[in-house]
Amino acid sequence: MRTLTQSLSQEIEMNARRKKPEDLRSHRWYGVNDVRAFGHRSRTAQMGYSRSDYAGKPVIAILNTWSDINPCHSHFRQRAEEVKRGVWQAGGFPVEIPQMTLSEPFQKPTTMLYRNLLALEAEEALRSYPADGAVLMGGCDKTTPALLMGAISMNLPAIYMPGGPMLRGNWRDQTLGSGSDVWKYWAELRAGNITDGEWQEIENGIARSPGHCMTMGTASTMTSASEALGFTLPGAASIPAADSRHARMASDTGRRAVEMVWEDLKPRDFLTAGSFDNAVTAVLAIGGSTNALVHLIALARRAGVPLTLDRFDQLSRSTPLIANIRPAGKYLMEDFFYAGGLRAVLAKIRDRLSLDERTVNGKTLGSNIAGAEVFNDDVILPRDKALVASGSLAVLRGNLAPDGAVIKPAAAESKLHKHTGPAIVFADYNDMAARIDDPELSVTPDSVLVLQNAGPLGAPGMPEWGQLPIPKKILAQGVRDMVRISDARMSGTSYGACVLHVAPESFVGGPLALVRNGDLIELDVAARKLELKVDSAELAQRRAAWKKPQPRFERGYGALYQQHVTQADQGCDFDFLEGAAPTAEPEIH
Repeated sequence: MRTLTQSLSQEIEMNARRKKPEDLRSHRWYGVNDVRAFGHRSRTAQMGYSRSDYAGKPVIAILNTWSDINPCHSHFRQRAEEVKRGVWQAGGFPVEIPQMTLSEPFQKPTTMLYRNLLALEAEEALRSYPADGAVLMGGCDKTTPALLMGAISMNLPAIYMPGGPMLRGNWRDQTLGSGSDVWKYWAELRAGNITDGEWQEIENGIARSPGHCMTMGTASTMTSASEALGFTLPGAASIPAADSRHARMASDTGRRAVEMVWEDLKPRDFLTAGSFDNAVTAVLAIGGSTNALVHLIALARRAGVPLTLDRFDQLSRSTPLIANIRPAGKYLMEDFFYAGGLRAVLAKIRDRLSLDERTVNGKTLGSNIAGAEVFNDDVILPRDKALVASGSLAVLRGNLAPDGAVIKPAAAESKLHKHTGPAIVFADYNDMAARIDDPELSVTPDSVLVLQNAGPLGAPGMPEWGQLPIPKKILAQGVRDMVRISDARMSGTSYGACVLHVAPESFVGGPLALVRNGDLIELDVAARKLELKVDSAELAQRRAAWKKPQPRFERGYGALYQQHVTQADQGCDFDFLEGAAPTAEPEIH
């Protein structure tokens, strides 16, 4: 624990570096006496503000990813006003700046294609405008890592306001969870076990409030990871979007953003290897999405912190999965909040955490989780009753994935953790969609379904195609899980024996491109092995015959993307955006 002497030393240090009004970054725009500052002040007056509203006050950029096409953020117009209220109350000047919205249900081929674009936009918005600090408003899957990536690179005082999960879904007497129950009942519809009318009833009841997915999908995973990382106020990630406590948290976030500016508390002041270990450990304890591997590696590389796939596997071996949340468990995020939320989970595993890591409220993670209680030990389980004692994520390697692949063993049938079977190969998603339910498909429950060209470049954008559907004729046999392998991602709400993120991807000539129908593939989760049982001479012949595909894009953002995106094991960031090297401040002429 941090000693009294250490705490006093930290307080003295913070007071010594506390900013004065003339030290504010926005002073360069507003506080000097030249013609440019005249223009800035007169145009601010044009918007109805007087000098007393902003002079000598921190300008807080509120990066808002609200959009009419993003249901997860449909409450953000109101939340932005509540953030502004907090900024005004703390003596700051709030400036709302709309950002590109990444709407997981609607944007094609995948929001992942555009994560880096939002990250770039957030960084440049903060750089090019007179921002002293920022409130980052996100929640839907890729908005969280994108906003944090941009804020880390810009390195102004920044705090994240998570959007919160939606309320539970309902169908008749059943509680529904977004994503997880979609896949479940879609399989039952295809198997003929529910009717089209019942399917429509599910459609109308599964999403009934603002907020992101209320299962432990990528959205809840990444907002929880951001809290463990130190980017949110304590407890912020668990509050349902429709709860009035969420509105109060928004105002608290605005107030804290102003304080952070005066304290000059920036992301790279508190992001360390220890804080990233905390985020990874939190993801493992809550049964988080496999997407967290890609996003947290990207965040760490922005901060100049080394984080590899192997570190996830190391921490997984000693971290229990204690959040009984779908898809791995039984409950939903609303139940999780009432049971104590993320603070309670972190308190349960405090011996696995680096408690002295600082957070955006200026306190340590240990201080922030002190006194947290569990109010329902069937939702947040005792460690001796963990859903999975260890190994809730596993990183696989072998001749089929020399740079790594990932599986979520807790989401797969245990009998498939060690499996060898013949490959059924689909050249791309369209090939899979055309043939998966073909009665003539030579498939058995022991087959291994392989999807090629679904990675960062091949798809493009590495969509969530990794949960390949079970062929209809196999569903009819009562089978609900098979081994499936791809260079794609999988929704955090999905489940099954799905091997994902195979690197390098098939589109660039990775070994996945060399798999042929009938090849035996061995999966051994305990041994962390993924092997193509084809001799090296045959593989060499196939490699010699492989032809590099044509680029997916001729112009625009896609052309930039395909020139610079890295592979899954490196975070799928743009190579020129990684690292913590400073970028020059804009000249004001």
